[in-house]
Amino acid sequence: MTHPRRRPALLRREAVAATVPVAVAALLTAAGPAVAAGPVGTSGVGDPYFPLAGNGGYHVSHYDLTLRYDPTGRHLDGTAVLSARATQRLTRFDLDFKGLKITGLTVDHVKAAHRRDGQELVVTPRRALRKGERFQVAVTYNGSPRPVTDPDGSLDGWIPTDDGAFVAGEPQGAMTWFPANNHPLDKSSYDFTLTVPRGRTAVANGVLLGQRTRKGGTTFHWRQTEPMAAYLATATVGTFQVTQYTTRGGLKVYDAVDPREAAAAKPVLKKLPSVLEWESKLFGPYPYRAAGSIVDHAPNVGYALETQTRPVYDSAPDLSTLVHESAHQWFGDSVSLTSWKDIWLNEGFATYAEWLYSEQHGGDSARKSFDALYARPATDGLWAFPPGAPGSGAHIFGTPVYARGAMTLQALRTAVGDRDFFRILRAWAEQHRYGHGTTAQFERLAERQSGKNLDRLFTTWLYTQGKPRHP
Repeated sequence: MTHPRRRPALLRREAVAATVPVAVAALLTAAGPAVAAGPVGTSGVGDPYFPLAGNGGYHVSHYDLTLRYDPTGRHLDGTAVLSARATQRLTRFDLDFKGLKITGLTVDHVKAAHRRDGQELVVTPRRALRKGERFQVAVTYNGSPRPVTDPDGSLDGWIPTDDGAFVAGEPQGAMTWFPANNHPLDKSSYDFTLTVPRGRTAVANGVLLGQRTRKGGTTFHWRQTEPMAAYLATATVGTFQVTQYTTRGGLKVYDAVDPREAAAAKPVLKKLPSVLEWESKLFGPYPYRAAGSIVDHAPNVGYALETQTRPVYDSAPDLSTLVHESAHQWFGDSVSLTSWKDIWLNEGFATYAEWLYSEQHGGDSARKSFDALYARPATDGLWAFPPGAPGSGAHIFGTPVYARGAMTLQALRTAVGDRDFFRILRAWAEQHRYGHGTTAQFERLAERQSGKNLDRLFTTWLYTQGKPRHP
């Protein structure tokens, strides 16, 4: 994510079910509070910053979302079909779902009892589900979706605009428009069937399989096959100019741009293929079959988000923002968090990608970017808290996560040398592709690749309060 209200000025802004990798399945099974001793799935996976995020007792392999949105009345009709597997015996389980009216709910086509408890939708199927059993939950719902307010005061989720909706779910917002197991630990494939009035466009993740217009509405069918966390899903609606093409490497690119942003966005979006090619050389093959951008005109949003395969921007991005959100396709989207406290693995890495791009395209070196930040006094907000321990959900998009997170990587590069440093970045993306990672795992990888003891470096830059000594 890039966010001008959250980020330092220097950084500017920001039906195919995928097979879950064995490592991911192990994480889901071993997620502590996510697997209860009894037959009731927990109401969260135990994330220290968002304790109700996600749900225990099951894994969703696929979401099939059918939505119809009327921008004039701001009314959404939805059907969500979740294909899941029980990771324990279940007499009851939760979904994350907030605000919209439920008109029907079944488990394996049999009506199931349900009730609301804050953001939790508590489901009691007619019969208990066996451990390992595959089952299907279907929820029909409607209403006017509203965004959630995050601990830092910003909005995320389904955010209405003057011609549609800007849909960006980090960290909590997916639950504002579909029922979900809404934590990065649970990744799934998706189908989206989105109907909007003729003349509007609905853009989601992955590949556009087709669109058709009849009876005054246009329906778009999108498919995201590679595993995706719920917060990275989008269904942004607006009046867009659409450009589609295939890169020389075979990527299907789909750009949707609000006409009010088109002139400013065009020269930047033209660089997307070259940016992805450059990042692929550094980080390994691009993780997906599709790419592109959604450039909305959403002046009340104030950020961009790395929605998988197709980042969504609240206005025309500059080149650094494009590089940042594109780098997230590796760091954050393909390699996902196990806990929101480790978000520096997303934002520090994407910010450092900006520094590398500048360094290798005639701009400031990464070292110069580091030195400019280090020159800030010890009282500056950059040193307010360590990036590896933001302390709460209110700080996960704070300056230290982005800037000092990137500085940690530069300190690592200085310590191990360029050859080992770039091997570490590539190995991280490759070894955790489509899965998850933790800071501790990254630290161990860096030590294995370099053959050096890096405990002091990571302790200093990730976990120590205040301004570190210059490396």
